[in-house]
This record gives sequence, C-alpha cells and structure tokens, in this order.
Amino acid sequence: MLLTLACGSIFFPGFFMLCAWGLHQALPQWTVIDCLTFSNRLVSSIQAVLASLSGLIVVLSCTDVVTCRHWLAREYIWVLIPYMIYDLGAMYICYWYGNRGEDKKHSLAIFRNFLKHDRLMLTHHIFILIVLVPIAQVIRGERGDFFVGCIFTAEFSTPFVSLGRILILCKKQHTFAYKLNGVLTLGTFFFCRILVFPFMYWSYGRQNGLNVLQTPFHIPVLCNVINALLISPQLYWFALLCRKAAHMFDTSQAKKGG
Repeated sequence: MLLTLACGSIFFPGFFMLCAWGLHQALPQWTVIDCLTFSNRLVSSIQAVLASLSGLIVVLSCTDVVTCRHWLAREYIWVLIPYMIYDLGAMYICYWYGNRGEDKKHSLAIFRNFLKHDRLMLTHHIFILIVLVPIAQVIRGERGDFFVGCIFTAEFSTPFVSLGRILILCKKQHTFAYKLNGVLTLGTFFFCRILVFPFMYWSYGRQNGLNVLQTPFHIPVLCNVINALLISPQLYWFALLCRKAAHMFDTSQAKKGG
C-alpha cells in the first residue's frame, strides 16, 4: 500500500512536470499553457489506460460478482488516490496559467473563478476521494471486487477525450482524425461510462435470477444511491459531447452548402 501510494505520488506530478518541460524545450512556439495542457492530458490518458486494464482484469477474473476477490481491485485504489490529488493541482495550475494577470501572482479571485469554472469536475474528484475510496477500501468489506473493476473500466473513454483536446492544440480540429476521434469518444463514453451501470445490474441479476428492473430492489439502497450519484455527471458530460458532435456536423454541412 505505502509503496503504491509513494510511486503514484512521485510518478504523476513528476511525469507531468517532465513532459511540460520537455515540450517547452522541443516546441518553443508553444505557450506554457499549451505545454501544461498537453502534459496534463497525457498523464490523464496514462492513468486511464492503467485503470481500464486493471478493471478489465478484475472483471474477467471474477466468476462470482459478489464474493470473488482480485488484488487489483484494492491495490489500484492506492494509485487512484495520488492521481486524483495530483489532477486537482494540475487543473488549478493550468487554469492559473491561462487566467493569471500581469503580476503573475496567485489571487483569491482566480481561485474562486477556478472553483466556479471547474466545479463539476472538482466535485467529482472530491467525491471519489472522500466517499468512494472509503467505501471501496473499508466499508464494503470483502465483497464486490467485480463492481470495483467495472468502475475502473469507465476510464477507457478518457484517452479519446484527451486526444480531442490535443488535436485542438495541434490545430487539427478540421481533420478527419479529429472527427473520427469524436465518434470514438462518443462510443467509448456511452458504453464505458453509461452502459457500465446497467451492465452491473444485469450481471448481478443474471447470477441471482433477476431481471435488470428487479435488481435495484434486491440490493442495498446505498448501492443505488452511489450509482445514481456516479452516473449523473456522466449523463451531463455525454450530453455536452453530443452537443459538440452535433455542432461539428452542422459546421461541416454548412461548409459543404457554402
């Protein structure tokens, strides 16, 4: 546990700073905020790949969705904790560099604007740290590794989301690659961040002779509440992605019409 926490605490911020420094040296035409944003997205993608692989291994290894155990279901939580803390700091650094004044000092006004600008993502991160981590590591006891693995696999869409931002940084938002990545982003987000919840209910129901609609009434209320809190921001973000995709399609159609 301590070794995993220490490695995560060193790797994520260390790689972020090293990548930002390397980009600034290799691409002097890029602004500092561009280098920081690229680095933050890259670190997020690396974490997402690690989480998705861990989750997939856990899910495929569990023959019983309630009682089966896999060491990764608990061990990867100790990777997730330093990542979430790092990401909160990296988000603020990126916001500050993009909105700092001429004096280049931190201010309470900038911090307040940051809290307002990224309130949903901040709430999501803090909720994971103060609610989900204790539940996953202590409260659930020796049960539910399968469901923890399912939650890990939700990160599979993150590299595509990050790649979209990176393509914008590289001025590639009008290319076929950007549009293809947009389709992949929508697909992976829908399957891994939304359908994963009915999949968990279906998996439990199948094992216990219940259909998906019956399952919520045969599990602890807390499980339903947690799932509702988790899926709510995912639905909001998916709606934003759909709106962005529709705008991109309308823009391409307008250009063809013009």
